[in-house]
Amino acid sequence: MMYDMTDLWPAPSIADPVRATLALPGSKSMTNRAYVLAALASGPSTLVGPLRSRDTDLMEAALAALGVQFTHDGDTVHVQPAPLRGGNIDCGLAGTVMRFVPPVAAFAHGTTRFDGDPHARTRPMDTILDALRQLGADIDGERLPFTVHGTGSVAGGDVSIDASGSSQFVSGLLLAAARFEQGVTITHTGDSLPSMPHIDMTVAMLREAGVETQCEDATWHVAPQEIRGRRWEIEPDLSNATPFLAAAAITGGEVRIEHWPTQTTQAGDVIRDILAQMGCEVELSGNSLRVQGPTPGALQGISLDMGDIGELTPTVAALATQAATPSELTGIAHLRGHETDRLAALTTEINRLGGACEELDDGLRIRPQPLHGGTWHSYDDHRMATAGAIIGLTTPGVQVENIATTAKTLPDFPAMWHTALQHEEA
Repeated sequence: MMYDMTDLWPAPSIADPVRATLALPGSKSMTNRAYVLAALASGPSTLVGPLRSRDTDLMEAALAALGVQFTHDGDTVHVQPAPLRGGNIDCGLAGTVMRFVPPVAAFAHGTTRFDGDPHARTRPMDTILDALRQLGADIDGERLPFTVHGTGSVAGGDVSIDASGSSQFVSGLLLAAARFEQGVTITHTGDSLPSMPHIDMTVAMLREAGVETQCEDATWHVAPQEIRGRRWEIEPDLSNATPFLAAAAITGGEVRIEHWPTQTTQAGDVIRDILAQMGCEVELSGNSLRVQGPTPGALQGISLDMGDIGELTPTVAALATQAATPSELTGIAHLRGHETDRLAALTTEINRLGGACEELDDGLRIRPQPLHGGTWHSYDDHRMATAGAIIGLTTPGVQVENIATTAKTLPDFPAMWHTALQHEEA
């Protein structure tokens, strides 16, 4: 069944433990980084198993508007770089598009206009746009909509930024750094840098594309050099797996995720440690991850600095509402600038259902107490929507507003959710 943004989706509640084996689509973070590197490469590239979702479709469309050629063949995408031209780009609500593509557009011959969804116009952009200006790019505007006037090349050099609002500011500059005439040296000047695993992923993928990258403390240096085209094998999206693993945790069930990598830079891999700390049995064997939840009611709360893994906050907050003891999630003040203000949104929605969630300066404090049904608003945020689905498993009567927003990173989430629950609804 297809859902649109006006629908209220009845989140399934179940009486029995969830038991399911699933294979997840590719990683959004890896797919969109591979797309950008392929667009800037000296030769063709191939992506095997890339994610097809709203965010990755927006990235492909953005790069195609700049002249890059894409050919789809089943679960494989062939990317042919081409001379870059100006165009019109719809960022939707995709942070990777609005922060990774402007450096690419700076190398185009022509003017590129960027815009996006209404909420995207409130998301912080001045950090990367000011950085690009310091490096020699000609840009009008401070946030969406803005315009990049490309001249075919950009000088580059040294730039200092405060990336405490998003690691994407660093990744966006790094992905394109090798194409600047003088290369780029980036120094982070802020007190904290969230989501470091995402920067680690960027650096690892640059090195796989042949780009020598030097990293020391809060400074990254990339000299001008070739970005090689290559074959990219895209891992499954581990963050998208977390709602299904949470289902096992809160129902005392067992969920297996196939093709889980034994080594990865994805932040979602940390869910294994989180669930173990909360009382689950977690086993990674071969390429299969198995999570067995504790007896219902025995899930333990957690105190956790989530600065590096902020994207997991909605899932962990939903788990915390089902735990037997309180939880405190900190280090995530930067989530106020994500798809929505996730700290305010989680606090509002948990409390709307009778919960006890307190917003802190840099996180959330959640005391478990019985919840009741009601509308769970998603704020057009895919991870807010899946958090509502998790809570609905044990709280009859939860209706998630705009479940369709999950298509941002996980197409047809409702069907996958129903399949995982085997339609055994209470």
